[in-house]
Amino acid sequence: MPSSTITTITHFTRTQIADEEEKHLSSECKEVLLSLPKERGWRTAFLYKFQGYWCQAKEIQAIMAFQKHFKAKDTDIILASIPKSGTTWMKALSFAIINRKNFPIISDHHGHHHPLLTSNPHDLVPFLYANNQIPELSQIADEPRVFATHIPFASLNLLPSMNNIKIVYICRNPFDTFISSWHFLNKLRSQGLPEISLEEAFKMYCDGVIGFGPFWEHMLGYWNESLKRPNNVLFLKYDDMKQDIVSNLKKLASFLGFPFSPEEEKQGVIQDIAKLCSFEEMKKLDVNKNGKSIKDIENKYLFRKGEVGDWVNYLSPSMVKQLSLIMEEKLDASGLSFKVASQLGK
Repeated sequence: MPSSTITTITHFTRTQIADEEEKHLSSECKEVLLSLPKERGWRTAFLYKFQGYWCQAKEIQAIMAFQKHFKAKDTDIILASIPKSGTTWMKALSFAIINRKNFPIISDHHGHHHPLLTSNPHDLVPFLYANNQIPELSQIADEPRVFATHIPFASLNLLPSMNNIKIVYICRNPFDTFISSWHFLNKLRSQGLPEISLEEAFKMYCDGVIGFGPFWEHMLGYWNESLKRPNNVLFLKYDDMKQDIVSNLKKLASFLGFPFSPEEEKQGVIQDIAKLCSFEEMKKLDVNKNGKSIKDIENKYLFRKGEVGDWVNYLSPSMVKQLSLIMEEKLDASGLSFKVASQLGK
């Protein structure tokens, strides 16, 4: 789409689109929105800064409902991430690990197939909020209950005592997260909104204006808690998992309370789970090519490339320098780092 088209949408038109997007929100949420800073959105007309993070209006309503009604249990497991950082993959891996006694990874001689072969991971592990409300928790009898969320750590309201709740946070290097988000959100934008150019999107990303951003604040919230409470919060990196899936799955299984036995390791169960949940295997399944498991999002959009380092095909040297400086400024003091320099030589 020509850049002139991208930049000439009027504020009035954007406001009209926002009115249509937000017409089904509660009066309470609409009242809150009036008091919040807002910027142009990626897939919606606007993003609003709520509790320190940029969110879509419907996400704010969902977070408000979650904070009001959710009652955590000691055995709960929460899979957290900023969008486009490996959420679908982590749901699949965690489900397979936790349920491997009930659902053998390899199809048995009776023809019983693993649920991940016929269900999208988002159907098996619900978000803590969905369609502007938290899921029907009363219907989830099995423990541990396993949920996923993009909500920043501080907004989960789990402190001062997390007891035995387990949180797994997966993050991805910000370069790849940006490119994945740009592709993904341009496919999902509201009718009437133009595509966002790579340059415009990059500026917004560096300013922190992206869903549940700033990305550095989101990462640091969980990173710092993982250092303070390693028994409660496990911090994993997408890039490291792609490089060495076996040791990371062992770490994940132990943390979740479902460690692999020596016999399972000999039988290759870890490798079987890795293959079952691999990007290549999940992408070719019919269930992941068709239908919608998250409201308004076609399953096929959840699987693009899943590669590490794809950003080198998109970002200019000046963009790489700018984002590198932001990461250095925001993350260096915390000890959180990413191996992106090695990808520059590709």
